[in-house]
Amino acid sequence: MATANADQGKPRSHRRQATRDRLLAAAGEVFAERGFHGASVEDICERAGFTRGAFYSNFTDKDELVTELYAQHSRRLRTAVTEVASRPGLTLPDLLDAVVDVWAGDPEERRRWHLLTTEFGLHALRDEQARRAWAAIQADVRSGLAEVVDGIVRSHDLHPTVSTDRFVRLVTMVLQGGLAQHLLEPDQVGPGELEREFLPLVTAAATEGAGAARGGRAGR
Repeated sequence: MATANADQGKPRSHRRQATRDRLLAAAGEVFAERGFHGASVEDICERAGFTRGAFYSNFTDKDELVTELYAQHSRRLRTAVTEVASRPGLTLPDLLDAVVDVWAGDPEERRRWHLLTTEFGLHALRDEQARRAWAAIQADVRSGLAEVVDGIVRSHDLHPTVSTDRFVRLVTMVLQGGLAQHLLEPDQVGPGELEREFLPLVTAAATEGAGAARGGRAGR
């Protein structure tokens, strides 16, 4: 991953932001069609209707596009989960079930994101700069989710036996692992099936006072 743009952090004009948004939208389409490695900067520029110069005045490389796209996607998910968690009267099992509903979302969108993040994750494990950038964005996402989890812990009078960061990592493992199993064997594992079964168990194991979560909707 190249060095960040010199104007990073400075206010952007509406025109410049519109250019970035078009490049990001184009990148999302091209990545979905061709994958991270199959998509070139030229492909993305052509789809967006810009030159390479416009690309490199806004982004350092494809790595930065992926991390920014992922950050946007994660913010949308966090907002949706926060809205669910704020609903009055939800029992913990109902809340966990609603979280899986948010996660499940659009099946095709989930498939595209899983393919892109899996491919980019392997790239990051082979490239030190990409690994650091990917780890940083993942940490930022966990931090945001930790705030949501802390609110749920307070509202449901739970007593975690692990740190919030560890709990978010565990939940991430369940959600991503369940999705991978569904995509690999869709006839054997329904969408969200493993997530609904194991998220309550993980929650109960990681907290005191969450025994009722075991009685969630895992058997549906």
